[in-house]
Formats: sequence, structure tokens, C-alpha cells
Amino acid sequence: MVFTVFVALMSNQYFEFKRFRIEQESCSMKVGTDGVLLGAWFPLEAGMSVLDIGTGTGLIALMAAQRGAGSVTAVEIDADAADQARRNAANSPWSSLIRVECTDISDFTAVSGFDRIVCNPPFFRNSLRCPDAGRNTARHNDSLSFEKLSERAAALLKDGGLLCVVLPYDASESFVKCVLAKGLNLCRKTDIITAPGKSPKRSLLAFTKQNSGLETDVICMYDSDGKESLEYVELVKNFYLKY
Repeated sequence: MVFTVFVALMSNQYFEFKRFRIEQESCSMKVGTDGVLLGAWFPLEAGMSVLDIGTGTGLIALMAAQRGAGSVTAVEIDADAADQARRNAANSPWSSLIRVECTDISDFTAVSGFDRIVCNPPFFRNSLRCPDAGRNTARHNDSLSFEKLSERAAALLKDGGLLCVVLPYDASESFVKCVLAKGLNLCRKTDIITAPGKSPKRSLLAFTKQNSGLETDVICMYDSDGKESLEYVELVKNFYLKY
């Protein structure tokens, strides 16, 4: 079933990318397509400062470093995941660029704002918990509500900067409302569909303090023959080994 690609790409203890390796045995949430989509999609120019909220394995932080970020700060509330992200960064070509902090984003402070804030946020609200406490933290938004993420992003974002997230399509409307209430404006929206004619499964969203209009598009992951589409391959080809 195509939709399963959004949940987890691999349940192994590691995932090998072209230029870095993600060890993930200590992380409740493994490498998944959501994170790869966001890490490849969000607009980034060389030398920019990036804040990755809820970094987990450190995947998006490492993707940002590979794409030319000048500095990456990765915040993670779970101690085991933060340690894992720290090790993944240390074993990468960009160990000097990535700093991992184990803290709640509410307690995080910075000397200056960030050019880009990225987050693959937990999105379940009031839903059934699983026995794994770490997985609950990663998937349920008790510790990182949409309201908290919106408030902290608005405070930490530079003028001209972007907040970029990936969410299930059905959760995107409520998130947009929270962000608008904090004074940010939706400037770019890319919906992800798995095949032609299917309803969107995910939305990639970018917000800014400016009111610059809205750019929208759609990425279809697979063509009518079930092959990965050219537009999807173009987006992620610099990261996956198979391309």
C-alpha cells in the first residue's frame, strides 16, 4: 500500500543516505518519508541559519547541513533521541555546523533569530496512546502543541525568515489557523499525493512575517504506472542512495 511510505522507510537500526548515515536504535520515531520531504523541500540558501525543532534522529538537520546551511541548531526534548542525533551529527561531514540541544522548545533561547525554522511536528490530538512513551512524545502533540510551535517560531524567526513544516493534509488547516494567529502568513503550500487522481496525504507549508502572497503546487510521488515520478525523484535525488 503506497501510503505506508509516509510512516517509516525502514525499521532497521540505521538508514544510509548518500552523504550521511542515520543510526536510529535509540529513537522512537525512525526515518520516514515526511522528514525527507521536508528536508529536501524547504527553501534554503547557502550560509543560512537553521533551527530544527524536534529533530529526532537529526535527519532534517543533516539534510540542511548537506544543502549548505551555515549553522544548524537542533532541539529535541527526548534525551535518548538527542544523544542519537548528537552522535549522527558528530559522525557526519558537518559535525562543526550542527549543535544539538536537549530541551523543551519553550525553554530554548537564542542570541539571534533564525533564517529558517523547520519542524516535522507531532500531530495526533486526544488519540489513543501506545505503550511506548517515547513514541507518544514524538507523535502526540501534548509536549509540542500547534499553539506552542507557532508562538515559539514567531519569536525565534528573523524578519524575512521562513517557518517550514510537514503535516498530514487533514491537520494542515488547523495548523495554519494557529500560525496566522501568531502573526505569520502562509506563503507557500505544496500538497503531496501518492498517485494521479488521489487525494492529498501530506502538506508542506512555509510561513513568513511578510504578507507576500501564496504560492501553491502539487507533487505526485508515483505516476500512473506505479513508478516514482520525475518531480519526486528530482526533489530527493541528492539524498537517497538509489538515485
